[in-house]
Amino acid sequence: MLGSLIALLGVGLVVFNGSFVFDINPIGDALTIVASILWAVYCLVLKKLTSKYDTLFITRKVFFYGVLSLCFYFLFYPLEIKTGLLRQPVIWGNLLFLGLIASMLCYIMWNYAVKELGASQTANYIYMVPFSTMLTSAVFLGETVTFISLAGALCIIAGVYIAEKQR
Repeated sequence: MLGSLIALLGVGLVVFNGSFVFDINPIGDALTIVASILWAVYCLVLKKLTSKYDTLFITRKVFFYGVLSLCFYFLFYPLEIKTGLLRQPVIWGNLLFLGLIASMLCYIMWNYAVKELGASQTANYIYMVPFSTMLTSAVFLGETVTFISLAGALCIIAGVYIAEKQR
């Protein structure tokens, strides 16, 4: 518990980066809480399923039902495709990256981690997302790593280490 709290403090430092703006948005805040709860439920269900099914099979099913849900959504809110954008190679590169790496590969790795480590132990590693985002944005986008975000990164690493050490 201590490690998770330290990592959570670190996430706050990295995300806010010294600019604490408390703008209350009830719908957005509620959706964030619901998304967190649903992710926890997903991980718990996933842990049960990985004892019966292969990780790739589960990931395929998740993507299939995700696409099916998206098609149902498009019945009510039709997709507007701008064909001019689809002629640009950078758009195809972005779509391939998002589809193959940011979605498929990450889901496969997360599902495999839940299978091997368990849902609660794997959940500690979700704290590493803001840390890796901070690093990649500094390398690829040239964003500045401030003292506050660096302190947050150290808290994240220390918190995850403590949480894993106490297991």
